[in-house]
Amino acid sequence: MAAAPDITSESLFDRCRPIDVDTHITEPADVWTARVSTKKWGDKVPHVKSIDGRDIWLIDDQMVGGPGFTTAAGFDGSYPDSRMGYDDIPKSSFDAKERLKYMDEEGIHAAVLYPNVGGFGSGGFLKLGEPELMLECVRAYNDFLVDWCSEDPNRLVPVAAMPFWDVNECVKEVHRAASIGHRSILACSEPQAFGEPRLADKHWDPFWSAANETGLSISFHIGSGDLSDITQDPCGIGQKAAFSRVSSTIFMQNMGCIADLIYGGVCHRYPDLKMVSVESGVGWIPAFLEACDWQFSNGQVRKDHPEYDLLPSEYFKRQIFACFWFEKGALRSTIDQLADNLCWETDFPHPTCQHPGSASEFTQHPRDYINETIGDCDETKVEKVLHSNAAKLYGLD
Repeated sequence: MAAAPDITSESLFDRCRPIDVDTHITEPADVWTARVSTKKWGDKVPHVKSIDGRDIWLIDDQMVGGPGFTTAAGFDGSYPDSRMGYDDIPKSSFDAKERLKYMDEEGIHAAVLYPNVGGFGSGGFLKLGEPELMLECVRAYNDFLVDWCSEDPNRLVPVAAMPFWDVNECVKEVHRAASIGHRSILACSEPQAFGEPRLADKHWDPFWSAANETGLSISFHIGSGDLSDITQDPCGIGQKAAFSRVSSTIFMQNMGCIADLIYGGVCHRYPDLKMVSVESGVGWIPAFLEACDWQFSNGQVRKDHPEYDLLPSEYFKRQIFACFWFEKGALRSTIDQLADNLCWETDFPHPTCQHPGSASEFTQHPRDYINETIGDCDETKVEKVLHSNAAKLYGLD
């Protein structure tokens, strides 16, 4: 177990009042059974069952993971090894009071919350198979999350799931979510993986318009598309290697997502809309933007789109944000170039999270990581990355 953080003197990390822009809630077992009619829908409603001593989430008879798999903070094993369930995972993963205590211990001012069971872009709800039930479960999750965050709404930030398979219902849910206290909207970054149009398609314009009207940012979390490489191991390299391989390359899903948003004109048509590439890392972004500008100009894109008045990098700098939590080598130069577009996260309590005592020998307390990695950088820029950018995105100041 890593040593406790040194809190004897205020560090740069503490002075910046850091906001963790990507954490996950391990949904309590009654999220849906307490809010969706089991009399009407029976076992189709997401519920937890103990199977061979392990807590497992079920939709009808389909296993869709379990709290032990997604709550790995402090666990000394790695996927597919996991804790068994609610009795042996940290309470801070599913109890709001305990989450706030954990944040106090680590010096974290506020945390933005993302789901597990419904998927990182709501694709998991498609397993329900009934459009009416799918929508009920999305709404039930959104209601639950606002209730959970009400323990301290200035520090716990709810992000609303969306029924992306029905753009008209998305529009309604955006407005409803805004009215009940959500601070951001979770969109599917790869809707084409589920037979829906790509984000570049104008099919999504009513959705962008709704978010724009409410002033809420839109979050695109990695892993909201096809994750079959983890579960099926098509390369035949073993589950641990497959999980690590996907976790290392999945950032590129969001590269395609950002390209769709820029080249598809979403940024141009909605100049005030803010978007966040969540858990995608940041070191690759400068090279990606250079490639975009080069290809945009060489490809004479304005012959197709004379209305595009900015380069891709300029659209990005105006509207898109990205998050980091473990990078060191490329981080400092990326902050120098894009301090206005970066935010910090921990991914707590997921298997790759920034948390001491996890399986990785590299994990540290967030305070130690920040102070060692960028503690001597321009404090104005570090403050933006740790606090101000997120505070503006989520209305926390």
